[in-house]
Amino acid sequence: MSETIKYGIIGTGVMGQEHIQNINLIKNAEVVAICDTNEGSRNKAKSLVKESTKFYNSLNELISTNIADVYIIATPNFTHIDVLEQILKTNKHLLIEKPLCTITEDCKKFQTLSKNYSKIIWTGMEYRYMPPVKKLIEEIHNNVIGKIKMLSIREHRFPFLHKVDDWNRFAVNTGGTLVEKCCHFFDLMRLVIQSEPIKVYASGNQDLNHLDEKYNGKTPDILDNAFVIVDFENGVRGMLDLCMFAENSEYQEEIVAVGDLGKIETFVPSSASGRDSSEVRIGMRKDNFTKSIEVKVDKEILSAGHHHGSTYYEHLAFINCILKNKKPEVSLRDGLMSVAIGEAAENSIKENRVVFMKELNL
Repeated sequence: MSETIKYGIIGTGVMGQEHIQNINLIKNAEVVAICDTNEGSRNKAKSLVKESTKFYNSLNELISTNIADVYIIATPNFTHIDVLEQILKTNKHLLIEKPLCTITEDCKKFQTLSKNYSKIIWTGMEYRYMPPVKKLIEEIHNNVIGKIKMLSIREHRFPFLHKVDDWNRFAVNTGGTLVEKCCHFFDLMRLVIQSEPIKVYASGNQDLNHLDEKYNGKTPDILDNAFVIVDFENGVRGMLDLCMFAENSEYQEEIVAVGDLGKIETFVPSSASGRDSSEVRIGMRKDNFTKSIEVKVDKEILSAGHHHGSTYYEHLAFINCILKNKKPEVSLRDGLMSVAIGEAAENSIKENRVVFMKELNL
């Protein structure tokens, strides 16, 4: 493989376009091919790439060209399992947008199908790479606050964006809000806490968003707010506080961890805030010790997406693993577990009960 990583992008909706914009910022990476069945999406992508980039209407047509080193799968959630089954023929490196699949069973199916795959398969959990979040995780794993006991994640943000054919308005297509959106946060919980979940309890509803919309006579059914509590094997508890009718919040994500020695927290600015810096705050239980660490992100990187620079840094890590022949930092197991916790939370709300992870036969 040449030192320049050649990308093929499968799906050029909102996230596909964000991937293109971030790849364009990386010197040793290039988008050489794009595949999307939607003409409008293809046309939007054309404005982001070189004239030499090849465009394809079908996945088989793209695969047959063999011009890419890497494929990004950024198609609608419900299509992932079918696309993944086809893409395994290529033996190329893969970056799969979250969620890995819409249901746990399909994640397990793909894990089985790909067990002998020789190239990197990376699940797109880019929130790990938000600079303030990454710094917070590093400090926790360096035992700055001692043994972690509690983790709280809050996301207060705008409603879901419109997507092609409004596929993201129904849980059957997305996996449900706690899979589609919140798999990021359940992934962060496992990464920070370094343990596996044993039970999940959630309370949530669709209180405001999309209730006045109709698609083929049907009203959208996706949650717009929830509280989720996850108990882990090591005794640590994680909590998610989600609200998707909180436009123009100064901070879109707030993460707080408390250990036996102290507390650490970070605040991720929303795109609407226009801020390029955030901070990680540390407060110790004794000696009145406090510390604040400023974390800045280059404005050009911020302008290439909606996730506070995380997509750019995710690609740097992905490319590094390819060039150095390292294992993926975000595995299929990570993708599976983030979906499984989200599915358990969705079931908890529907059935008004605690859901034990063993019920999902993981």
